[in-house]
Amino acid sequence: MEKKENGLDVKQSGRVINGPTNPMVTPLLNDLYQFTMAYAYWKAGKQSERSVFDLYFRKNPFGGEYTIFAGLEECIKFLANFNLTDEEIDFVRDSLPGCEEAFCDYLRGLDCSDIEVYAISEGSVVFPKVPLLRIEGPVAVVQLLETPFLNLINYASLVATNAARHRFVAGKSKLLLEFGARRAQGPDGAISASKYCYLGGFDATSNVAAGRLFGIPLRGTHSHAFVSSFMSLDEIVDKVLRSSDGKSTCEDFICLVQTCLTRIQNSSSLQGIFSETNQSELAAFISYALAFPNSFLALVDTYDVMKSGIPNFCAVAVALNELGYKAVGIRLDSGDLAYLSAEVRKFFCAIERDLKVPDFGKMIITASNDLNEETVDALNKQGHEVDAFGIGTNLVTCYAQAALGCVFKLVEINNQPRIKLSEDVTKVSIPCKKRTYRLFGKEGYPLVDIMTGENEPPPKVGERLLCRHPFNESKRAYVVPQRVEELLKCYWRGNADEAREELEPLKELRNRCIKQLENMRPDHMRRLNPTPYKV
Repeated sequence: MEKKENGLDVKQSGRVINGPTNPMVTPLLNDLYQFTMAYAYWKAGKQSERSVFDLYFRKNPFGGEYTIFAGLEECIKFLANFNLTDEEIDFVRDSLPGCEEAFCDYLRGLDCSDIEVYAISEGSVVFPKVPLLRIEGPVAVVQLLETPFLNLINYASLVATNAARHRFVAGKSKLLLEFGARRAQGPDGAISASKYCYLGGFDATSNVAAGRLFGIPLRGTHSHAFVSSFMSLDEIVDKVLRSSDGKSTCEDFICLVQTCLTRIQNSSSLQGIFSETNQSELAAFISYALAFPNSFLALVDTYDVMKSGIPNFCAVAVALNELGYKAVGIRLDSGDLAYLSAEVRKFFCAIERDLKVPDFGKMIITASNDLNEETVDALNKQGHEVDAFGIGTNLVTCYAQAALGCVFKLVEINNQPRIKLSEDVTKVSIPCKKRTYRLFGKEGYPLVDIMTGENEPPPKVGERLLCRHPFNESKRAYVVPQRVEELLKCYWRGNADEAREELEPLKELRNRCIKQLENMRPDHMRRLNPTPYKV
């Protein structure tokens, strides 16, 4: 197994690119009409005509005014390993009534050596109508890329955008943990969600497979089942715990915890808050701490948060502290998270003050329980003491919007511009091979994205430029850019050794996403009534 660096094969710099993460991504991951069109092109002798297609979307998701572009790496991996096996070709032949054997021979010789792909860098902030990818090549081959590319980009960009929106609402200082594997739409949904939520700004995942594949940090503790599986302290057989420095040994950690619990009960600030705690819960916490003394984090709402879960956790955490360990914190998975987090913080601070345990008041409080963008925003408005949010279902399923709606449109063939017309102006395509630019103002914010014909002169810094809306003649503006960035870069040029952009590690894509979002004008980013970005 080759070493992975944030999910990227380290041999990539030598032009060896592994196949897609999901082995089901093959040329057969396609709509039937891609093959029927390829056959019809071939029958008409048009299969090798040079075509240009744009892949773009028409509207930003989730009622917002920005989208995060993701999925490019998987598209390039697909291109690099594109071929149809004999078994796949036999299936295609059987699926096309009257298919000639010569077409099967044509399919056997297909690869992407004559394909060129120009794309915006993955992890970038992008906007409607601007091509995310421009694909050039023989029309029959490019048509066979349409469905796989849309499949690889639609969900990736949607869930990355969802993650970025959650990051924006939570704020920079909070830890965001993706907990969605069990609720995702199948194994691929779970793996893709973990990868692209990390790209969109999340800090870690509970998905072990994604951690292995992409180098994403892993986080996780235990469930309610672990707590309720214990009946009493008598179940703990091995009570011994060595100190963190290895210089001493506690022969009876249970006794030490019980002593710490009594001290907490008798502390001046906490008297009367609780009496007897649930001893089976205490047994579970002790058992977990014995297994993970360096990373003890407990789920405290199996029974009663303030009368049992928190006192039991604190007793174990104080005992660990006496042996030189430092507990991580707690997780709340139910109840009034704003109120409970504030009460838990007060409890922690009282422990620090009364029992003289340094930094105990700064213990991490993690909240979960079916959170989404709206509930995190509501918690912020109420005031809370949560340090980390574990978000699953609403994040990975993109519950607020089912699909992004990317499309793949022919814009040029044999150097002739082509257009798709519609009574719905939003569905009219913009013809010809294009170059795209992002213009920045003097404050450093992006002002507008523009598209030009391939041979038109590029915009220049400091020169006044008239920018027109592609469909509404009355919408126009003069811009004097202080910086100009060309967006489309070559990421695939067949098997030629000519210069092209290298694929980047996932962490670099994440950094790009975070940096570009920080550089957006605040009114484009707000949740309610954001200002539309000009294209």
